[in-house]
Amino acid sequence: MVLEQYSHLGILLILAVIFPSIPLGASWALDRLKVRPNIPNVVKEDTYECGVETEGPTWVQFNFRYYLIALIFVIFDIEVIFLFPLAVALDSLTVFGLVAALIFIGTLALGLVYEWRKRALEWR
Repeated sequence: MVLEQYSHLGILLILAVIFPSIPLGASWALDRLKVRPNIPNVVKEDTYECGVETEGPTWVQFNFRYYLIALIFVIFDIEVIFLFPLAVALDSLTVFGLVAALIFIGTLALGLVYEWRKRALEWR
């Protein structure tokens, strides 16, 4: 019974491994058969930034706050998407649905207050 439930997950896992492996294997095989040219030069090995030549060192350490703010934005943006079905079905919402929505909105508000109190939204 458990194997039957997880068989779909196993099939997806196998496909997730096979799907990217096919082009990588084909590229490797074509390189070994000398079908694909392998002529490295300075231009090909240079870092590409939107057609503009790189100024300064290529490997620069970015401030982690860029990623933190972006991650917080994505989390709250996705949670707002979960509120869309609530707004669409507001007329036919039962008391249980309303309580579940209020718990969800309360969790969002609690997360926002937590981030605010930790000063994660401030640019220091």
